[in-house]
Amino acid sequence: MNNPIKIAVDAMGGENSPDKIIRGIEIHNKNSNNIFYNIFGDENLIIPLIKKTRLKTSDYKINHTQNFIKDEDSPLSAAKKGKDTSMWLSIESLKNQDSDAIVSAGNTGALFVIAKLNLKMIEKIDKPALSALWPNKNGMNVVLDLGANIECSEKNLVDFSLMGSALHKSLFDKEEAKVALLNIGSEELKGNSIIKNTYQMLNENNNSLFKFEGYIEGNHIMDGKVNVIVTDGFTGNIALKTAEGTANFITSELKYALNSSIMGKISTLLNISNLRKFKNKLDPRLYNGAILLGLDKPVIKSHGATDEVGFANSLKVCEKIIKGNLIDKIKKNII
Repeated sequence: MNNPIKIAVDAMGGENSPDKIIRGIEIHNKNSNNIFYNIFGDENLIIPLIKKTRLKTSDYKINHTQNFIKDEDSPLSAAKKGKDTSMWLSIESLKNQDSDAIVSAGNTGALFVIAKLNLKMIEKIDKPALSALWPNKNGMNVVLDLGANIECSEKNLVDFSLMGSALHKSLFDKEEAKVALLNIGSEELKGNSIIKNTYQMLNENNNSLFKFEGYIEGNHIMDGKVNVIVTDGFTGNIALKTAEGTANFITSELKYALNSSIMGKISTLLNISNLRKFKNKLDPRLYNGAILLGLDKPVIKSHGATDEVGFANSLKVCEKIIKGNLIDKIKKNII
């Protein structure tokens, strides 16, 4: 392969690993070209799984370690486990420029701490932010912060606006980034002092990377009028979990309603195409892959409970942000 994109993969993190990780790699590999996977984990478990796939030996390298970080480990205890865990080694691969990005479905707190210990922050960025994709009526939103920082200053929120816009531009290069601050109202005087001060800063300082659209309320996140939504990690995490729970509730209730009677089953058969589109719109696996923005290397967090389809999508996010030169975009536009 000529200068392939190299993705470091923590194969031991998350539920049903490394099985779902290897199957996710196979799915991604079928739909992508010129990708090399640096796989970190127990080769005694990984090799038998790879033998069941159509992966070529030239597409991957297994970096053996039997040590891994458990979901129940605290971030501090995870960091103390040593430098031979699959998560630490995969991030170290990124630090040493042996990989272009790293993805893990493991412990979020541990990933955050170990990434911070090994990687540098982008100059002038004070705090990293966890960002993810969120569907709207017209396409996709980038939403941040989703849990990395409980408290944020005005500068942090301005930085998040810039980093979120750079991410959106890397993923969707033909679209204009439109930023809004998540607030309890759309009026200029609504919100706490930090939100109001951030509004003034974004309103007064034009940035070529994005257009500032003011405030947005939670019930308008999916309207599609903006595509970069900025908030602190406390609010963002609650909003995300609420949306995930609501989506799961709607799909499960709809499934029950359509299968609880003969007429419902007939209706399902007659509308199978539309129902499939509806399901895909709410399927969290298709939006899997949160990015820890602010570090000088791309770190992607896959949902621990996702399956191989979701993990394949997190690998696709890695591929897109590397091809879209995300880190360079942030560095060039930082205030």
